[in-house]
Amino acid sequence: MNPPEPAVIPPLFTELVDDAAIFPPGNLPLAEAVEAHHAHRAAWYADLVGQFLVGSARTADLAALADPERPLRVGVVVAGGAAAVGDAVRIVLETPGLVLAGVEAAGDPADIVRAYHEHLPEGVPGAVEVAADESMPDALDAIAETRHRAKFRTGGTVADAFPEDGRLAAFLSGCVARELPFKLTAGLHNAVRHTDPVTGFRHHGFLNVLTALRIAQADQAAGLPPVVHSIAAALGEADPAVVAERTGRTAAAHGAEYRAAFTAFGSCSIAEPLADLVALGLIALPADPKEHTP
Repeated sequence: MNPPEPAVIPPLFTELVDDAAIFPPGNLPLAEAVEAHHAHRAAWYADLVGQFLVGSARTADLAALADPERPLRVGVVVAGGAAAVGDAVRIVLETPGLVLAGVEAAGDPADIVRAYHEHLPEGVPGAVEVAADESMPDALDAIAETRHRAKFRTGGTVADAFPEDGRLAAFLSGCVARELPFKLTAGLHNAVRHTDPVTGFRHHGFLNVLTALRIAQADQAAGLPPVVHSIAAALGEADPAVVAERTGRTAAAHGAEYRAAFTAFGSCSIAEPLADLVALGLIALPADPKEHTP
C-alpha cells in the first residue's frame, strides 16, 4: 500500500501561527510547551506553525532545555523595553539548539529600533508593538523607515484588551499605506469574528484580518487611500461561510503576497486555528485519520 499523500498547507497559511503556548490564557509549563512544539513541527500541519514564542524572563530556562539535535526557532517577547533587548537575544544567540527567528518589544519605537539595529543579526526581523491610540501614525512612520515590522495587540484576558474594529482597521490601513509588514498578538485563536460564550468578549478572527487586508491593498493598488469603514466592516463579518468564501478568493489571488504584509499572529493554541481552517474547508486533512489530531 502506498503511503498517504502529505497534506499541503496553502501559502496563505504557511507559518501563520506563532506558538505562544506558555503565555496566557494557555500558560502551559515551558518544558511541556517545548515538547508540544516539537510535535507540531513533526505533524502533517507543520507548515502552519511559526516560531516558538518565549518571554525574555524565560530565555535562560529555555536555554536549559535546548537540544542541538532538535533546533528550536525562537521568537523572544521582550519585557523591559529597548534596554532589555540585548541580554534577551544574547542568551538565544549563544545557545546551541536555539535559533533566533524574531524579537518583539514595546516602548518608544525609535529606541526599540535602535536596540534592534545594535543587537539583532541582519536577517532577524524585529517587531515593534504599536499602541491603539493617537500615537499610532507617528509610530508606524518610525518603523516604516526600517527593515522591521509593526505589532498590534488584538486581545487579552480583559475586555479592554480587544480593540474596536475601527482601531484595528486604522492599524491595517496605516500599515498598508506605508507598505509596512505587521504581526498580531492575542485573542486570535479562531478564524472568524465571534463572541466568546464564557467571557462575553468579542474576538477578532484571523481570516477577517486577511480579508480586511485584501480590501486595503486593493484600494492602495487602485491609487486610493484605504477606506477604514470598509476595512472595519470586513473585520466585523461573523458569518463563517462568507468569511471562508472571501478567504478562498484571497488565497487564489496571490496568497503569498498577502502574507508578506501579515506575517503571523501569536496564539496559545495551535489546535484551535487548525481546527477552524479544516472545518471551513480551507485546509484538507491527510488521508490517514490517525494524523488528524494535534
